[in-house]
Amino acid sequence: MLLSKKGYSVTLWGSDHVYTDSIREKRVNSKYLKGFSIPPEINITSDISPALMDVQLIVSATPTPYLRSVLMKLKKVYVDGVHIVSVTKGIENDTLMCPSAIIINVLGRQPVSVLLGPSHAEEVARGLPTTVVASSENNDLARVVQDTFTTDRFRVYTNPDMLGVELGAAMKNVIAIASGICDGLKFGDNSKAALITRGLAEISRLGVVLGAKKSTFSGLTGLGDLITTCISPYGRNRWVGEQIGKGRNLGEVLESMSQIAEGVWTTKSVISLSRKLNVEMPITQEIYHVLFTGKNPLEAVSSLMMRVPRSEVEDLT
Repeated sequence: MLLSKKGYSVTLWGSDHVYTDSIREKRVNSKYLKGFSIPPEINITSDISPALMDVQLIVSATPTPYLRSVLMKLKKVYVDGVHIVSVTKGIENDTLMCPSAIIINVLGRQPVSVLLGPSHAEEVARGLPTTVVASSENNDLARVVQDTFTTDRFRVYTNPDMLGVELGAAMKNVIAIASGICDGLKFGDNSKAALITRGLAEISRLGVVLGAKKSTFSGLTGLGDLITTCISPYGRNRWVGEQIGKGRNLGEVLESMSQIAEGVWTTKSVISLSRKLNVEMPITQEIYHVLFTGKNPLEAVSSLMMRVPRSEVEDLT
């Protein structure tokens, strides 16, 4: 919708032909973006034909658990060299790859960039001021994304640390689940502040070991994305945590949702990475146990609070 408003010719493709046909007919994405009419200028299709690839830019928005399978469909018609912009936030469970790496793994070494940051779709659609980050291993590609997407209400910065940008955007969803649990347990502002701060510390810790720049995690896809997803009523991951904090089990919560809560699956990936690289991530570890081993949320909080006291400076230097 943003790109169409800027005057670009846009085609929206969906893999579910029944739902995509419904969107084309009603001009409303009732499942994922209620209350907003899709402009008639936007073409909507589920047909993955060679004609679909007569484009200059592809925006990949498929959730991580389904990204590889959707890319395999795209591979049949994809034209080498078409620029792909990923807006997906997550880490694949089996391969521990970020979305940009999955794209390259399936389609080969193609021009890939990412566009990430604190940007709830509902607020972008309403035209509320939003700021995000474009990143690529090729700085020229990042600048193309910056120029393409920037409007008077949507500001795009660039950052050459694509790995750090993707890791921060993915791992913040795990901390958002923890934030929701705090809300479900009716903890206060002190708890939320501590969680965001210490959550950022362990996100940075793992990111640096993986090769990202620490400064990236103080930016929009680190601290910025973390704040938004931990406090916003739109946040799916925060909502999942809140329901668990209120006593519901994970299966029941996920079954009641129409959208993917990326943080649930990202938690598995982050735990695998932390164990593989021997990186201490206590909040993520407790969230993993709450989600997948049945640990009581209050017991998880006690485990965190009663850890051996240490210096905060160890994470700041």
